[in-house]
Amino acid sequence: MKQHITVADAAPPPRTARYSHAVKAGGFLYVTGQLPIDPDNPAAPLPPTIEAQTELAMLNIRRIVAAAGYGLEDTVFVRIFLAEFERDYVGMNSVFHRYYDDDAVMPGRTTVGVARLGRGALVEIDMVLFRQAP
Repeated sequence: MKQHITVADAAPPPRTARYSHAVKAGGFLYVTGQLPIDPDNPAAPLPPTIEAQTELAMLNIRRIVAAAGYGLEDTVFVRIFLAEFERDYVGMNSVFHRYYDDDAVMPGRTTVGVARLGRGALVEIDMVLFRQAP
């Protein structure tokens, strides 16, 4: 059985796109890629730095994950898309490693440089989490 999750206090999808914030299936939670949209002011301009943008993407992810009954410690795999890979890789990691700081239990991860992201964002993050059914 799967469950489609939309979270009221996370950044909403743009009007031109329709998707669930996450889909829960068989203990897995698949979180849709999150741009650095301020969930409390979705129309606000994006912050200028990779650090601030990564924080906003992670804020949305934390809200989605919590609403689905998971925690970041349940993360299995993360995909990170960077519009300016060479310039922003270190800055993005400075934020990412605050959320995942134990080298012994790091999730799998792929970081990809891309030509462009929605809204001119510098970063987009999606992830897969897993929690054993009680």
